[in-house]
Amino acid sequence: MLSITFGPMPSNLRYGLIGSGSWATAIAKMVLTNEEHLSWWVRREETREHLMQFGRNPHYIQSIAFDPNKLTVSNSMQEIIDASDVLIFAIPSIHLDEVIQAHNPQGMEDKIIINAIKGMVVEYDSIPARYLHKQFNVPYERIGLLAGPCHAEEVAREKLSYLTMACPDLELAQTLSEAFATRYIRVQTSQDVVGAELAAVLKNIYAIGAGIVLGLGYGDNFLSVYISNASQEMKRFLAAVHQMDRDVKESTYLGDLLVTAYSPHSRNRTLGMMIGKGYSVKGAMMEMNMVAEGFNGSQGIHRMNDKFEVETPIADSVHRILHERMSPVIEMRLLTEQLA
Repeated sequence: MLSITFGPMPSNLRYGLIGSGSWATAIAKMVLTNEEHLSWWVRREETREHLMQFGRNPHYIQSIAFDPNKLTVSNSMQEIIDASDVLIFAIPSIHLDEVIQAHNPQGMEDKIIINAIKGMVVEYDSIPARYLHKQFNVPYERIGLLAGPCHAEEVAREKLSYLTMACPDLELAQTLSEAFATRYIRVQTSQDVVGAELAAVLKNIYAIGAGIVLGLGYGDNFLSVYISNASQEMKRFLAAVHQMDRDVKESTYLGDLLVTAYSPHSRNRTLGMMIGKGYSVKGAMMEMNMVAEGFNGSQGIHRMNDKFEVETPIADSVHRILHERMSPVIEMRLLTEQLA
């Protein structure tokens, strides 16, 4: 990767947030703990009005209260971009390209981007960092990743949580991490943007599988073997796709996998449990009425692995259940013979 030198970093960075779901709302809470103001793009006019009048998101995590005087909330993405030095993208990956194409934002070249999206942009079979780089012509050195084992619901309750700010420029990563660190949020830094992004995609796939395991009635003993093997599978895949000195036992990788596979807050685990209990994939997704990133992530990883040909029996099994209408009962029975 080319080394690019930028001008001095502004001493008071202005933060903008793109997205209005539960994770975006939790991020807003973190940022406003440290910053005096946040510019926030939301899709719905009713969300904008409610936030400015009552200081709460009417659709997600209403327990989080904001001071409207510290917010600029707008339905105009361009307005938020123009008012910000740092843009945090927290839109579900399934909607990212659609939203960007609809708003066609300009003037992103000199911005700093933080990707807080845990998924793949299926239209391009791309991780979000690569998509944002190509779409906005922003150098990779100015694109950071916010990831780690951190559920929005626990941020709302101020439960101790851990995040990683990954960026090729470690000095920038440290600067950006300070906007998210609070008394209950610990933030470490890393340069492994690609590995952390792919791990975030994989852990959602594995969490769907974990939910299927639970829904089918397997016990904790097999679940522990399943997750242990998923961790090793993640290690193999990351090493093949992006060679780098990394320890997959760190919280960005294994920690995020564990919380997503075990927590009742996990949408992906919930989707898997419903499938395991007999719902069709389509029926389970309609019943949830929420985005489970692992569904599209499974398709993206499957296509990516056509090139790398890594041995991924768990991801393959989940893909066949989600996208090839294979029986969860048969797939998991076959998987029990492959895992050790």
